[in-house]
Amino acid sequence: MFASCNVLYSTVSELLRSFTHTNTHCESLATAVYIKSQNYPAFKSVLIFPCWIGMKWLQAIDLPKEVYQHLARYVPKIYCLGPNLNPQSEDLLAQLLLQAPLEWYLCGEEPSLGLAKLEQSNQPSQLCGHVFKVGEPTYSCRECAADPTCVLCMQCFLGSVHKEHRYRMTTSGGGGFCDCGDTEAWKKGPYCQKHEPNISDSSQEDPLANLSADMIARTYNIFSIILKYAVDMLTWDKEDELPQGLEPPERGDTYYCMLFNDEVHTYEQVIYTLQKAVNCTQKEAVSFATTVDRDGRKSVRYGDFQFCEQAKSVIVRNTSRQTKPLRVQVMHSSVVAHQCFALKALNWLGQIIRYSDALRRILCQVGLQKGPEGENSSLVDTLMLCDSKMWKGARNIYHQLFMSSLLMDLKYKKQFAIQFAKNYERLQSDYVKDDHDREFSITDLSVQIFTVPSLARMLITEENLMTTIIRTFLDHLRHRDLQGRFQFERYTAQQAFKFRRVQSLIGDLKYVLISCPTEWTDKLREKFLEGLDAFLELLKCMQGMDPVVRQVGQHIEMEPEWEAAFTLQMKLTHIISMMQEWCASDERVLIEAYKKCLTALTHCHSGFTDGEQPITLSMCGHSVDTIRYCVSQEKVSIHLPVSRLLAGLHVLLSKTEVAYRFPEQLPLSELSPPMLIEHPLRCLVLCAQVHAGMWRRNGFSLVNQIYYYHNVKCRVEMFDKDLMMLQAGASMMDPNHFLMIVLSRFELFHIFSSADCRKRYNRENANKDVVQQNSTLIEEMLHLIIMVVGERFAPGIGQVENCDELKREIVHQLCIRPMAHSELVKALPENENKETGMERVIDSVALFKKPGVTGRGLYELRPECAKQFNLYFHHYSRADQSKAEEAQRKLKRQNGEDSALPPPVLPPFCQLFASLVNILQCDVLLGMLGAVLQWAVEPSGGHWSESMLQRVLHLIGMALLEEQQQLESNSEDNEVTFNFTLKISRPGEAPSNTPSILALLETLQNAPHLEVHKDMIRWILKMVVSIKTMRERTAAAPSPEGAGHCQEQTVRDKDKAERKRKAEMARLRREKIMAQMSEMQRHFINENKELFQQSLEELDASTSASQEHSPSSWDSALVCVGPRRWRAGGSERRQVVTCILCQEEQEIRPDGRAMVLAAFVQRSTVMSKNRRRPPHNPESYDPLFMHPDLSFGTHTGSCGHIMHSHCWQRYFEAVQAKEQRRQQRLRVHTSYDVENGEFLCPLCECLSNTVIPLLPLTKTSCRYLCISEQPGLSLWLNTTSQQIKALHSAQRKAKPTNAAATSEILTVEEYPPPEGFRLDHMPLNPYSSSIKEMLTTFGTATYKVGLKVHPNEQDPRVPIMCWGSCAYTIQSIERLLVDEEKPLFGSLPCRQDDCLRSLARFGSACWSVSSLSTVQSHFVRLLSALVPDPQVENSPCIVDVDMFHLLVSLVLSYPALHCQDSSGLSVDAAQLHLLHLVTVAHVVQILLSSVPVELTMEQESGEVEREEEESVGLLYNTLKTHLGSSLREVSSGWHLWRCVKTGILPFLRGAALFFHHLNGVPAPPELQGEWEALCAYLCLPSNLLQLYYNHKECAIKYFYPRESNRLIELPEDYSALINQASSFTCPKSGGDKSRAPTLCLVCGTMLCSQSYCCQTELEGEDVGACTAHTFACGAGVGIFLRVRESQVLFLAGKTKGCFYAPPYLDDYGETDQGLRRGNPLHLCRERYRKIQKLWRQHSITEEIGHAQEANQTLVGIDWQHL
Repeated sequence: MFASCNVLYSTVSELLRSFTHTNTHCESLATAVYIKSQNYPAFKSVLIFPCWIGMKWLQAIDLPKEVYQHLARYVPKIYCLGPNLNPQSEDLLAQLLLQAPLEWYLCGEEPSLGLAKLEQSNQPSQLCGHVFKVGEPTYSCRECAADPTCVLCMQCFLGSVHKEHRYRMTTSGGGGFCDCGDTEAWKKGPYCQKHEPNISDSSQEDPLANLSADMIARTYNIFSIILKYAVDMLTWDKEDELPQGLEPPERGDTYYCMLFNDEVHTYEQVIYTLQKAVNCTQKEAVSFATTVDRDGRKSVRYGDFQFCEQAKSVIVRNTSRQTKPLRVQVMHSSVVAHQCFALKALNWLGQIIRYSDALRRILCQVGLQKGPEGENSSLVDTLMLCDSKMWKGARNIYHQLFMSSLLMDLKYKKQFAIQFAKNYERLQSDYVKDDHDREFSITDLSVQIFTVPSLARMLITEENLMTTIIRTFLDHLRHRDLQGRFQFERYTAQQAFKFRRVQSLIGDLKYVLISCPTEWTDKLREKFLEGLDAFLELLKCMQGMDPVVRQVGQHIEMEPEWEAAFTLQMKLTHIISMMQEWCASDERVLIEAYKKCLTALTHCHSGFTDGEQPITLSMCGHSVDTIRYCVSQEKVSIHLPVSRLLAGLHVLLSKTEVAYRFPEQLPLSELSPPMLIEHPLRCLVLCAQVHAGMWRRNGFSLVNQIYYYHNVKCRVEMFDKDLMMLQAGASMMDPNHFLMIVLSRFELFHIFSSADCRKRYNRENANKDVVQQNSTLIEEMLHLIIMVVGERFAPGIGQVENCDELKREIVHQLCIRPMAHSELVKALPENENKETGMERVIDSVALFKKPGVTGRGLYELRPECAKQFNLYFHHYSRADQSKAEEAQRKLKRQNGEDSALPPPVLPPFCQLFASLVNILQCDVLLGMLGAVLQWAVEPSGGHWSESMLQRVLHLIGMALLEEQQQLESNSEDNEVTFNFTLKISRPGEAPSNTPSILALLETLQNAPHLEVHKDMIRWILKMVVSIKTMRERTAAAPSPEGAGHCQEQTVRDKDKAERKRKAEMARLRREKIMAQMSEMQRHFINENKELFQQSLEELDASTSASQEHSPSSWDSALVCVGPRRWRAGGSERRQVVTCILCQEEQEIRPDGRAMVLAAFVQRSTVMSKNRRRPPHNPESYDPLFMHPDLSFGTHTGSCGHIMHSHCWQRYFEAVQAKEQRRQQRLRVHTSYDVENGEFLCPLCECLSNTVIPLLPLTKTSCRYLCISEQPGLSLWLNTTSQQIKALHSAQRKAKPTNAAATSEILTVEEYPPPEGFRLDHMPLNPYSSSIKEMLTTFGTATYKVGLKVHPNEQDPRVPIMCWGSCAYTIQSIERLLVDEEKPLFGSLPCRQDDCLRSLARFGSACWSVSSLSTVQSHFVRLLSALVPDPQVENSPCIVDVDMFHLLVSLVLSYPALHCQDSSGLSVDAAQLHLLHLVTVAHVVQILLSSVPVELTMEQESGEVEREEEESVGLLYNTLKTHLGSSLREVSSGWHLWRCVKTGILPFLRGAALFFHHLNGVPAPPELQGEWEALCAYLCLPSNLLQLYYNHKECAIKYFYPRESNRLIELPEDYSALINQASSFTCPKSGGDKSRAPTLCLVCGTMLCSQSYCCQTELEGEDVGACTAHTFACGAGVGIFLRVRESQVLFLAGKTKGCFYAPPYLDDYGETDQGLRRGNPLHLCRERYRKIQKLWRQHSITEEIGHAQEANQTLVGIDWQHL
């Protein structure tokens, strides 16, 4: 720090010396900088220099020259003085020598005073104008925003009315600003509380009125000089000279090799090139690349010209092979210096204008003032036009200045908008050639200008903006075919790149049109229609583009390009819709637009009719003239935007009633309906033929086009409009003519037109494929007729509202299945504001069901809406249709209704489309219906399908409903012309005399092959009867009514009888089957009588035996430890298990074959109380005593599946062999690491890395003394200490080294071994060789994983790690049970029970495969922590030992000492004594460390408790006498006893679990965490203090009980997290925003993930910030929340990871991973608890394993780089 200050000191002195002449004065100034450098305002006030310069400028005659001279002199002395820039000192000096004089001049006084005065007199702006940082949360109100680009910052949002509305939350890409205060951006609530305008404000007055004329002049002068200087420097393109007036006094030979950013080369290419070119390290190259990417340029070398030129040539040579080379310039240091200061100057201008709106206005004037060159010569124009030549950093700074100045001043925003529109074409051309992303281009400001409705209208009328945008777009897409249509087929990569960039123009057009005008002026009409002309030119280039011809014989060789055309169509979809909205808002515009569109379509058609011959079609007594055209042979295109726009406008004529009010102004009579329907019909036929499989040889490109044609993203302006155009055409034609043309285009005319079509088609022996295709085409054609007549839910076609159409869409989606909110939104078309309007209507048609801990909320259809279901809904795909049909039939069966799905009642047509209903009763359709029904009656030929019949029945149903509706609504005496019932009752005329449709239906009703359709036919016949009744009722007297009713009644009765008969038959069938089954069962039992008898006897015997042995029957006190403990009989001890691999049963015996349990051992910090503890050195670390902070532990888990050891070994060898056979390149892709010993359990595929051997209960030997003769604690301690002394003496004997040692031995030998303790006795190992091998396997695995070392079975630490793992696992399970409020016994899953049992028994046996003396020495050291032993050094302090680990290790290591004792001492007695010792030690530990200040009042205690309180008080006072003042005074015994009880409970619960599993004692039934029961089970007195008083002769504070660790607290509202992450900067990139901020959920650290900057080296490998953090915080396991993606990340080690659903849900119970939907997210505590439970259970690694097995793509991700 001081060094840099000294440099600064000398620099300032030198600079000032060169300017002033007296050294002393200059020294004092430098001292002032030195002293005051931290205190900015005071530092300015002390300095005389800036004041003096400022005053000098006030007197100057030629101010620009003076300022330029000053800059020329000082800028090169401050900036760019060496290879490494020093921004701190540069900023300080620039502030002192360059900015301060400007401020003195501006204010005419001390700047801090002058600027404060300005701020005070300034009226605060009502516009917020907060510029968003990358990743900052933004809010848009879905109810009040004028469009989705209107957003609020978090502060304004929280203070606004919109937080109570439906809003959308997103993260900003950076660069936009908050629209609070902009009245045009909000329909209501434009101001938050902070920006609410003051009523007394005269906001209209000119802000300059508050400034003196003198101040205005000074500001004007200085702003114009500085802005011109900055613009000149940033747009300067000479590398070796400066603009006039800025040449430095002396010029050195120092240059920079400057590397510029581009979007072509990758990070890796740049890093590699820089290492070669400038000879830097990998780390330096990464730093260079990061800076270039962030700032847009960076100097990579400093020196003389030659030196820099050499680096430039290497960079250019290395990067010019595949692509254009990186841009590199060798620039003189003075040029770079002035450019650096130019950026600083723009920043300074941005800061200065914040003080006053007046200053902002002056800056706007200066920027927009025309230069001497006239048009487009202002400084703002110059900057805009040179935008693409500047580097990223410069662009960002001047864009921000524009935002804070021009866009914040409403008067100048308008002027800027005009200049922007004037330059629009040039700016867009520059952008298309540039390779930087749009966010770094000036064209991105269009969103700030064009979305303001008043500005957009002004620019359309004054600058003809609409036409300009469309013409510019067309100019860039020059690739056309001979007819002038776009041709994307042979696009080069360059053209494809250009096409992608040109699409932004469509975005601009969308912004201009986004708000529809409410008032039109003549000028606006004129310019809009001019824009529409240009738009029609664009659509004409699309009409008929990408035509296809059916491939016959041979499959297409190359898939044609189709995506570009559809991309264009998708981008234009909303614009076409908005154009129609604009037209609909003004009648005159609509009429003109309709005429223009019709002219354009006629023009298109005139070019299409080549070679189409006219023909005449005749059928059913009607004939029509049309053209010969086959879709299956000629060219056909799916792109018809002109036709579709006309269809949209035609419907609007009806909707706005213009067609009825001004018919004389419309060319409706001149329309040629066949011309209108021709191309849309071809398109629909193409879809039908593709469905029929006729275009298979055209490949996938056509299938994809058909998919998108119907897809929700495109259908509104494609499929829907084609259908509308067919409806418009058909409504103006004779329905018979329409249907004949349809038949002709479907290439089905020949089938239906022949006189005896009903018979002939049936017998025709055509090619099977052709027959199949024709069947499908007939189905599709009938479906089309259903849609033409039935789709009336578009306002303008049917008499409906907008919301009816939406309701119908939702109903039909929910008829398929209940759906989540997001699925529904995806299935509905969005408008230009990304809204579907669903929320307005959803509650009227659906009910919401909330989700549980998994899954998501679902909407279910309201039962009353099911009747609106239409099986042939036009937006169903085939799959949707069959799912919906199945679901609806199932629903009807559940409700006990018949399964017919009749068509729903439809709304009436609007007047313009009213004639469409006549299609249903026209002769051609009746002929077609009759033909299909006739085929169904005689199905011998098989040339018909049930789907065909189903569609025919649906059409008949629609016609009957239409007739019924007309009869019902016919109030006057008018004749109802729609008489379908009459027509279907007439038989055919002679000579054929074909039966009538009605007769055919009655025949079909009893056809056995049509069981499925009977309900529907019955419904139709019933409808016919009721309609006839209605007609008779209206025609004649009331007498026939009864007859009709009676007839209806008989039909209904028949119906009922039929249903009853079916039900009876079904019942009889069921009874017969049941009788057969019970007969078979009886037969089987009789045959196997003996077997059944035997099993029943066994069952009885086992029941009685279990009653005998159950603890309650013979011993009320169940004890798990000590001489009185419960002992298992022979039958209980016998355990038989089955191997999952060979299915063989095996009894577990010490001398039998080993059985093992698949297990997973992992390091853990889940219970850690100290995450800052540095990791230990694995080679030298001694793990014997676990510290109470549990900073690292080893956890063992198991899936509970059992195998023979040899079966497992064979399986694991096979896994290894398979892994070695895999190719090297695929080696990475498995979810487990075989080299680390990992494998998947063969049964459940759970990740495992070792196996635990299963061991029997150790036998209790009969040579033990009887219970009453077992020694007490003091006697046992005495014996044990003698045994230990004997051990010490034997050890010393074994290695005498010198005389001193020998003399010691003599003293030791005074301690001979006590009686019965044989030092030379080597116990027999009771285990078979396979069990011993498995004992070693598991021990070594625990040691290897726990210490992170190579396996070494001889290491003395192996048994210690095994005991530690047993203790840690029991502790973590005990905590888990407490946290989940579950009982200690009986609530664990079997797999955890088995795992604990195996661990405890393994622990008691692992000494048998270790060196006996090693385990004995461990026991001696462990015991010395409780009973001091002078022979043992470095015993830890009692408060630094975790007592449960100590207990487990003592109990499990004791057998190594006991095995040499034959005196009859029992292990059980020793276990009890050890438990007593450790328990007392823990009581002392608690009293020393965990007694808090007394807060509660003294409680009344019972007799028993009083005794406990007195004894605990005595013990505390004893401790106090030994420790003195370090223990605080506590008077209350009750208080102390409560501390002891709560503190020791976890230890006692853990001990109970341990001894229960170790000794195989059943769990006591009444143990529900009650103190007495727990103490009794552990053979402890309930007053634990008795232990201390019965055997009385014998740092950091941790609070007990230790609190369970939790994952960090998360905020309720997700936007708080986003806000926190947006202000998080990358710790290594000097204030750069982190792109992927990631929060550790274990400790709360925010990390910069997935970036080069924060990679660190771990074990010789580069890893990302998250991976590195897991090793420091979670022993290799980590849980993170990726804030920008709203995604939880699980990591384990370097190679494993998976994504997991976040705990944040929206109001619809769904997560939003990637924040795509933008619904507000709130914390779901249940889901967060679930993640916490996974962590506490140590199941994160297992979860990752399962996820990776289920989804192989997860395996390929480089998790270590996150």
